[in-house]
Amino acid sequence: MEMQENSVKLGIVVADFNYDITYLMLQKAISHAKFLGAQVKIVFKVPGSYDMPLAVKKLLERDVDAVVTLGAVIRGETKHDEVIGAQIARLIADLSLQYGKPVTLGVIGPGATHEQAVERIEEYANRAVESAVKLALRYKNWRL
Repeated sequence: MEMQENSVKLGIVVADFNYDITYLMLQKAISHAKFLGAQVKIVFKVPGSYDMPLAVKKLLERDVDAVVTLGAVIRGETKHDEVIGAQIARLIADLSLQYGKPVTLGVIGPGATHEQAVERIEEYANRAVESAVKLALRYKNWRL
């Protein structure tokens, strides 16, 4: 990916819940950001994916060009995972519009088993970072 003259400043919000998955997602995301020439300015850890929107809002108020969210919402015996997934996706999309900055959804699930989540660690982390960097660069360099 070709980088422009300005480096992209990223914030990352990562959930501690399902830590065996999210810890690896964070490591992959930081590595991929470095590969793309982006700077990870701040990593903010929240207890669970449901707790992400307020943290995303606080990061968007800071000197970042985009925010990456990382989490894993694993399917259980109830539809709790679906409620969590729908709410965080809607709320972080609303925040992106409100602040005029990209917020990418690197949250595995809902509906994923633990095994499926493990298989998707690198893919979701890398895609979320790459989308954030691409969008931030496109908006920075967009001339009306």
